[in-house]
Amino acid sequence: MRLLPVDDARARMLAEVAPLPPERVTLAGAPGRVLAEDVAAVRDQPPFAASAMDGYAVRAADCPAVLRVVGESAAGHGYAAAVGPGEAVRIFTGAAVPAGCDAVVIQEDCTRNGNEVEAPGVTAGEHVRPAGGDFRRGQALLERGATIDPWRLSLAASAGRAELLVARRPKVALLSTGEEIVEAPGEPGPFQIYDSGAPALAAMMRGWGAEVTRAKPVADALDAVIEALRGADADLVVTLGGASVGDHDLVRQAGLALGLSFRVESVAVRPGKPTFFGVLEDGRRMLGLPGNPASAFVCAEMFLRPILMAYQGAPTAPRTVPARLEQALPANGPREHWMRAKLGYAGGAVTVRPYRDQDSSLVSVFAASDALVRRQAGAPAAAAGEVVDVLPLARA
Repeated sequence: MRLLPVDDARARMLAEVAPLPPERVTLAGAPGRVLAEDVAAVRDQPPFAASAMDGYAVRAADCPAVLRVVGESAAGHGYAAAVGPGEAVRIFTGAAVPAGCDAVVIQEDCTRNGNEVEAPGVTAGEHVRPAGGDFRRGQALLERGATIDPWRLSLAASAGRAELLVARRPKVALLSTGEEIVEAPGEPGPFQIYDSGAPALAAMMRGWGAEVTRAKPVADALDAVIEALRGADADLVVTLGGASVGDHDLVRQAGLALGLSFRVESVAVRPGKPTFFGVLEDGRRMLGLPGNPASAFVCAEMFLRPILMAYQGAPTAPRTVPARLEQALPANGPREHWMRAKLGYAGGAVTVRPYRDQDSSLVSVFAASDALVRRQAGAPAAAAGEVVDVLPLARA
């Protein structure tokens, strides 16, 4: 099997994935969804000059002075008349500044006596939020491909949007294979282990916007794997385990029985060399991940996440950042290595410490990590303090 570099393998996978048709959702259903349209402002925000403080709306040219209080402006209930010389209006935060006024004096600096208020000197515009100070009508607020989070949701709501056009969630069928795994709370046999990969991958994919259907683990029997793959209703079939070429690794054979056409047969990556990708005869895409949890999780970050982003029209490139090594690293071998690591912060700089034990079966190391360090194929030894590329992992 031909080993492809990581970037080439990802590019071949993404070439087979197109954005899914969009659908319209309410704002309540929008968090986590990817915009399939640009969102522009339909009016200025705020639509009027507004007070930034509780106090009195005044004409700056009148102050300092004792002014006659002629009315009140509260949020949602403005003062409709124009304010003339020697007059002031009691005003509250967020309320519209009345016509004729150009400043607000805060209540702590004023002395109120009946219908009069003694106001200090003030400059025009002081404590006033100008109309359109946040954004103007027609201004682009959110771009297609942005993932809606609470802050972007707030921006869309402030633009008067009750619904948004978003990409349909990709449907993923997750199938784990191997007679050595059992799902909790089942009782494992003397030569079995609990399935830690499938629950984590399902959670990852849901966090990346997918609708995930999990099939029950399949025994190491070719007919059983074929039937499980055939019955998976999905845009993308993701298999966990059985991706290599051993006697009990049947996923590739099962895929070929269903007309699988390989686009990626294997990847020059550590961990995760057996990863493959192709197109089934019926058009479904298929991604085969290794069974070792760390291998599967690394390759999920490298390939599965970009695929799901591509289905939703979102940016696909892994976003690495520079960090300084806290320890020296030996020269790397012929495969690109993504090392589980811990980020640190010292003197305003981002640092990273790769864990010494990078065995692909160690779930505990991955759980303790918050980053992956990228080591290019054939990279020379790196000294402590050298800058390397790091992929931060989502951690609460």
